[in-house]
Amino acid sequence: MRQVGLTPTAQRLAVLGYLEENRTHPTAEEVYCGVKDGLPSLTKATVYNVLDALKKADLIQELTIARKAAQYDYNPVFHPHFLCRVCGSLYDIDVPSPIRTGDTIRGHLVEAVQTYFYGVCAHCHPDADKNGSKRKERENA
Repeated sequence: MRQVGLTPTAQRLAVLGYLEENRTHPTAEEVYCGVKDGLPSLTKATVYNVLDALKKADLIQELTIARKAAQYDYNPVFHPHFLCRVCGSLYDIDVPSPIRTGDTIRGHLVEAVQTYFYGVCAHCHPDADKNGSKRKERENA
């Protein structure tokens, strides 16, 4: 934290530690519930302020893929996410991206890339397997 100009307070360390241990992209409310027992004087406002400071320091990502509250990702490097419309789970997914930070497109400098996929996750989709989908199965038939 000091390397990016932040003082490592107990609140910041607790929030960052919670995000590191809980890679489920928790909301601020979930972070608050997860760390409040260890810091009895902690307020929700403090959690929001800490998340904002960590985000501005590029130590975490704020994800606004869902229509509900923002969610937070311990991995600050931009990477693709998948949101299941059935269960609401938000997953990191690994897909190659032809555009990366620092690329230039028609004279425009790319500073960040956000890729969101929406659909039904493998846990909720009855016909999906780990490597494919119902659509692929139909194409191969």
